[in-house]
Amino acid sequence: MSDIRSLEPKIVWEQFYNLTQVPRPSKNEGKAVDYLINFAKKHNFEYQTDNFGNVIIRKPAIQGKENSPSIVIQNHIDMVCEKNDGTIFDFNNDSIKTLIDGDWVTADGTTLGADNGIGAAMGLSILLDEKVKHGPIEVLFTTDEESGMTGAIGLGSDLIKSKLMLNLDTEEEGAIYIGCAGGKTTIIEREFEPNEHEGSLFSYEVTINGLKGGHSGLMIHYGLGNAIKLAGRLISHIIDINENVYISSIVGGEKHNAIPREAKFIISFEDNFDLEKVCSDFTEIFKKELKGVDEGILITSKRLESAPNVMCRNYTKLLKNLIMILPHGVGSFSNEVHGLVETSTNLASINMQNYKLRIVTSQRSFVKTKLDGISAKVRACGLIAGCNVTHSDGYPSWQPNSESPLLKKAGEVHKEIFGKSAEIKAIHAGLECGLLSEKYPEMDIISIGPDITGAHSPDERVKISSVGNIYKFVKGIIEAY
Repeated sequence: MSDIRSLEPKIVWEQFYNLTQVPRPSKNEGKAVDYLINFAKKHNFEYQTDNFGNVIIRKPAIQGKENSPSIVIQNHIDMVCEKNDGTIFDFNNDSIKTLIDGDWVTADGTTLGADNGIGAAMGLSILLDEKVKHGPIEVLFTTDEESGMTGAIGLGSDLIKSKLMLNLDTEEEGAIYIGCAGGKTTIIEREFEPNEHEGSLFSYEVTINGLKGGHSGLMIHYGLGNAIKLAGRLISHIIDINENVYISSIVGGEKHNAIPREAKFIISFEDNFDLEKVCSDFTEIFKKELKGVDEGILITSKRLESAPNVMCRNYTKLLKNLIMILPHGVGSFSNEVHGLVETSTNLASINMQNYKLRIVTSQRSFVKTKLDGISAKVRACGLIAGCNVTHSDGYPSWQPNSESPLLKKAGEVHKEIFGKSAEIKAIHAGLECGLLSEKYPEMDIISIGPDITGAHSPDERVKISSVGNIYKFVKGIIEAY
């Protein structure tokens, strides 16, 4: 473990370190909420909470800046909880173990929580930093952003007093974001009839791992391997060469907003054959297909002493076909912004055990009709397989406003501090800005953040020098008013 409290700016890294010591998985942020309340009480800041766990902390203007407009700094306190296979870690109770690697901070075998803990740390730092010349400041910490944005959805329309908002939840230094995709989750479920198989079977557990995974919005166009889709292809090949195949279970992926890195299934045969060679061959096939992108894949098989309950051959084929036809990846690119993913879908997780199937997928788009269209495509796949299909309510996109006064001011500050213009972008990921702009129509919002890579995976890391630059940028924007 490396002590990140020695890094600069110390005020930010000390606050981020404190947050790494507080468990804060999505939907279980109670300890983090208590931490924020105690922070406010300790430093005599005014604060409010609501029934959704959102916390807002206020700091009055310094002398001479009382007439400056109030600014709210917004972030979310929950984090995606992913760990490497074999890593022993309890996200509800354990502290994140941080590591310093050159100009980067990462975690030991787990997600780091820089998304969006580093934004929360900057908000706390602004409250503490006595060198900042500021008008009225609010810092809003929302909950459950990663698994449904329920904190932002439940936020009252009278909690925020400011009309200028700095969202600190994007992950690219040098860019100012002014728009984001909307999204929804589609869930496919079915129960299969039990199968009484007569005769002996040869059973194996097959594991696919070594893939990178990552954020299903920011990284969907990278061509990363999806462990579930690859498992479907492997099963399909096995069925092609050995018709008497039976599936007992398949499990892969965990989070709706992460590309699945690992999958595992139990498969049985009436006539034994060299499954180990098939797994070895397909490891090499997938390595070549993913060369330069995600070539760490490894497929292994393990013989089981006894055969578990299996699905009949027809259901096995139906499940295989469903995995094969479910879409995953980019649906379309924007016609207006070169290189921007407009619409996508992520085959996020599968859990089929004891004859019960549950598949979770997530869809994103800047265009609501296209979001509805890709969701309908996923729904159709499930219905063809005789499944029940449900959609979440989802969250809206955040439509860009290139005429934003806050954007203009931030652009001027960026050029003054760094000697160059910031890039103006939109992001193919869900930000709370869309929901917050609906609740506060007069709010002028931009989003900024430091360089973070590998978000939503154990490869997550944040660039140390970038954190310092973004904190300087945040302070510069505040002081410009």
